[in-house]
Amino acid sequence: MRLLLVEDDPHLGPAMRRALEADRYAVDLAATAEDASAMARVHDYGVVLLDLGLPDGSGLEVLRDIRNRSRTLPVIVVTAQDRVAQRIAGLDMGADDYLVKPVDIDELLARVRAQLRRTEGRADQHLTARNVSLDLAGRVAFRDDQPVALTAKEFKLAALLLRRAGGFVSKEEIDTALHADDTVVSANAIEVTVSSIRRKLGADFVITARGLGYMAPR
Repeated sequence: MRLLLVEDDPHLGPAMRRALEADRYAVDLAATAEDASAMARVHDYGVVLLDLGLPDGSGLEVLRDIRNRSRTLPVIVVTAQDRVAQRIAGLDMGADDYLVKPVDIDELLARVRAQLRRTEGRADQHLTARNVSLDLAGRVAFRDDQPVALTAKEFKLAALLLRRAGGFVSKEEIDTALHADDTVVSANAIEVTVSSIRRKLGADFVITARGLGYMAPR
């Protein structure tokens, strides 16, 4: 499981990262609000551990950016700001939990596990955007409530785009997702798959932007 740790303290950040990695998590460490928001847009994280006092802005702005793109990604605020009003602001903006420093690492790990359990419990087996939906369990696609036959690669790409609907997915991420099990990859495989998906699910299902990648609109 991959976690995003947002902490600008040059000693505390690496120490927390080591403790989380010792519990077998993969951890990305961001020291600024800008880096945190950028990393959250690019990667799929299981939990975000978010400090509020960052050198280039408030962690609440990072939280707002995350919530604009995902309502389900668990965010645990870990901060020295312990006033009740600050806690309320964080929770009202969409934080799932709130810990005040100094933090006991065993408690932090327990809170992470609790958020991961909740995420697994509410995992939806359907993805929907506009007039397209995917039944993940049955691996069936629907357009205007009518079933559409997709190949395995087409379904995998459509699911990836719908999970990140409203945000761009880079060609590198798509290439990794589509060809994780392939030994030979054609140079234009992504373009061919996108073209086929547009033909089957609608020309506006995939938006392309040079340098950004592909996006399924919300």
